[in-house]
Amino acid sequence: MPTLLKRPPLQPKHEIFHIERLLAPEGDPLPPRRHKIVAVLPAYNAERTLAATLADVPVGAVDEFILVDDGSSDRTVQVAREMGLTVVEHPENRGYGGNQKTCYRMALDHGADIVVMIHPDYQYDSRVIPTAVDIIELGICDVVLGSRVRSRAEALHGGMPVWKYLANRFLTTAENFALGQNLGDFHSGFRVYRREVLEKIPFERNSDDFVFDTQFLVQAVRFGFRLGDIPVPVRYFDEASSINFRRSVRYGFGTLAALGDYWLDRLRWRKSARLQPR
Repeated sequence: MPTLLKRPPLQPKHEIFHIERLLAPEGDPLPPRRHKIVAVLPAYNAERTLAATLADVPVGAVDEFILVDDGSSDRTVQVAREMGLTVVEHPENRGYGGNQKTCYRMALDHGADIVVMIHPDYQYDSRVIPTAVDIIELGICDVVLGSRVRSRAEALHGGMPVWKYLANRFLTTAENFALGQNLGDFHSGFRVYRREVLEKIPFERNSDDFVFDTQFLVQAVRFGFRLGDIPVPVRYFDEASSINFRRSVRYGFGTLAALGDYWLDRLRWRKSARLQPR
């Protein structure tokens, strides 16, 4: 009788270690990789959770880690440099979307073939990175998201607030219907992209706020990329980043507006600059 895997414990405090431990494993060398995998981490006050997030990354799963700090007031930059990450500093906060724009430009400049975006707040389980990358490398999907809501019980047991769960279900259902998709979670902060996605999508035209994520996926569908997802365990606790109710409401209306833009552009009633090729 096989034993069931236990739920990963919540241990957001790990000793700081050098990233070489993940990039250059001891013992037998890894087989040569066909693609360069770059992980980008949009960071804001992630001093206490950065090492924990990276400690779960399987050895050899990523070739380079790039952290973009969005004007943190804690020691995020110092910790990231001590760990050996490539670090980019925003002198002032540009917003979640503005942070991702820098992340993706840096990843492309550093020759990434596949880009992994994961929040350094220890909310998403980094152990699933190789699985998501495999789906890209096999040519099954161009974009892979981590779904936090494999089931209602798991999502709520992981700490997702009830109001956030209900909003997620409503918006994800609307997005699946409007965009012809079948994803479990349109609002995940764990995403993996094929290089061509970031080269073709004009993400610089998107919002600098949280609705950047929705606008990006709408663009991916409009330009014909294939989207898929995998279940990923998540944890909600004080240090995990999350937007408050008021900003969530604004985000929800922004999501619906992005869907409206998609259909107006698709029906050729009104062109959206975000949905035009570079």
